[in-house]
Formats: sequence, structure tokens, C-alpha cells
Amino acid sequence: MLLDANDCQLVLVDYQARLMPAIARGDEVLQRTELLAGLAHLLDVPVWGTEQAPERLGPLAPSLRSRCRQVFAKTAFDACDSGLLAALRAPARPAGNARSLPKHLQKPAAPPRQTIVLAGCETHVCLLQTALGLVEQELDVWVVTDACGSRRDRDRDAALDRLAANGVELVTAEMVGFEWLRDAQHPRFREALALLK
Repeated sequence: MLLDANDCQLVLVDYQARLMPAIARGDEVLQRTELLAGLAHLLDVPVWGTEQAPERLGPLAPSLRSRCRQVFAKTAFDACDSGLLAALRAPARPAGNARSLPKHLQKPAAPPRQTIVLAGCETHVCLLQTALGLVEQELDVWVVTDACGSRRDRDRDAALDRLAANGVELVTAEMVGFEWLRDAQHPRFREALALLK
């Protein structure tokens, strides 16, 4: 099964100012996440963010925050109850001025996108608990491994092993990008390729 950009939403978990310097290879993790967010923006994939105790850990990195439709502050490690789950499940709104039409002339809202592409920090805490929470809600969860980080590699690796054992698909940022594109004839291919390379 390949990812379909029209059925995906991207969730960026806790890439925060005071946390990132402590993450192993944090600069590389952030760079891969910026790539993901850029591809999502280019291909009209909704992007959401979370912040763990932002009053202590600071805000989401500005380069990511600007790509998010909404950022949810939280104290629980699983972001599902922060408002994130409700946002992910909301039906897509009709485009243009269709909402101004009488109800009987409006097309029904599109069903929510069921595939959640997830990346974040720390992999073994907030990312893991959010991913498992989304799986419990019967959403299709894919974790982008090269855009995830923890303070220690062993914690990150253990979390990825556990996620895979629980049915979460593990991918890389480039895998996501090329699956979202599917074809070199995609109208946004050149722009996406510039981001990927």
C-alpha cells in the first residue's frame, strides 16, 4: 500500500525551541521535518502541530508553525485529547463560496482524511503515545523515521520497534514525498524535486 496525498494529514509533534537542542542530531531531524512540511504545503496535505507545555519548552519552530493549520498546546503526552483528534476527524469543508448556497444545493463535505503521517520528538514519549492513541482511534498511522528524534538513540529505536509491532508503518521523508507524487508527470513534480534534492 502506498500513501495517497489526497487521504493524508501531517502531524508534527513537539519540535520546540528548548527541546530541539537536546535531541540527538536535532538539526538533521528538523531539516527532514521542514522538507515534509514543505511537501505537504506544496501538495495540499493539511498540516497540524502540537506543543508540549509551551510555557516551559517554548513554541513550535517558526519554520514549521507557519505551515500548520493549527497548533495544539498540551500537557498530556498523547496529543489526541488536545483538540488534535477532533481536527483530524473534521470533514473537509466545501471549497469556494459553496457554503453560502442553500443547504439542499450544497455538496456534502468530503469525509475526513484517514491516513495520518506523523513525525516528532521525543519519539519514545509524545510521538509514541500520540501514534498509539491514533491507532486506538482506528486511524491509519505512518511514522516518518528520519524526522523523529529523542535525546538518546536507543530510546528512539525502541519506540520505532514498538510502533512497528503495533501496526504503524515506518517510512522516510523521501518515501513520503515520492509516494505523494506518484509520477514524474505530476504537475508539481519539479517544485517537489527541488525540495527533495
